[in-house]
Amino acid sequence: MSDAGKDGQKDVRRPKSAVRRPKSGVRPPRPDPLTGAPSAAAREAADRFARLVDVVAALRSPEGCPWDREQTLESLRPFVLEEAYEVLEAIDSGNRASLGAEIGDFLFEGVLLAQVAAEAGDFTVADSVQAIVDKLIRRHPHVFGTASRARSAHEVLGRWEEMKAREREREGGEEKSILGGVPGTLPALLRAYEMSSRAAAVKFDWERATDVLAKIEEEVSEVRAVIDQHGGDRARLEEEMGDLLFALANLSRKLGIEPEAALRRADNKFARRFTELERRFRARGQSLQDLTLDEMEGEWTRIKRDEQP
Repeated sequence: MSDAGKDGQKDVRRPKSAVRRPKSGVRPPRPDPLTGAPSAAAREAADRFARLVDVVAALRSPEGCPWDREQTLESLRPFVLEEAYEVLEAIDSGNRASLGAEIGDFLFEGVLLAQVAAEAGDFTVADSVQAIVDKLIRRHPHVFGTASRARSAHEVLGRWEEMKAREREREGGEEKSILGGVPGTLPALLRAYEMSSRAAAVKFDWERATDVLAKIEEEVSEVRAVIDQHGGDRARLEEEMGDLLFALANLSRKLGIEPEAALRRADNKFARRFTELERRFRARGQSLQDLTLDEMEGEWTRIKRDEQP
């Protein structure tokens, strides 16, 4: 039989017997990104990152900046938090130019922390970069290794928890809870989201978002009961409100919404509308303190209507 196709061109398709397939759904490993030549973008980033490291080292030198030289790991904590929130604010605003600048500020805080640690002989920024590169490759065998391709993000989370457990076993350390890696310093709503996400990764979760709605309704009923029966019992109210907020964080997770971001947007919306409320009454020579609730609510409704496209 001729190897030419209908148009006279040679058929270059490989016979089925020549196609090698991995066994049991396991595919050959992809190239390790560390062994190949870095891309042009990576080389440019490396050059600029090296410049940042040198600038930070100069700021911390005896001839550098007195303020930078005085900083410690502890004193930098509020600045790290501030820069993290400024990154979030830039994301929420949709201002990509601002986001680019804020990421730079955030990188500076990381490099400064590593420089302080390097001066104490603990580790260098190069150690930090290598540690995250190694972790990313180790935790993604479905990308850089021979593991079968993950079918969903949920499956990836489950695999990560299994890998972490094996790593702890190899290290011979004390068995840690799946929730052990969730920082206690996170904002409470975000911490609830992270803890429930990790529990869900091992299938400790509601099946559907509507199941969480039923839980929220149950928690609202319990809050109402405490108010009706124990109006002055602050400890009971605080406990029931905490349960309600935790359930709301779980609903956000089930819907694919990060609750801290959602609440931040709601905060910003309220602030925008309330500021406009003040502006409108001030323009009429009126103070909010002198108005009735009905007057303010009427204007609030008009502000909401005016925002509609």
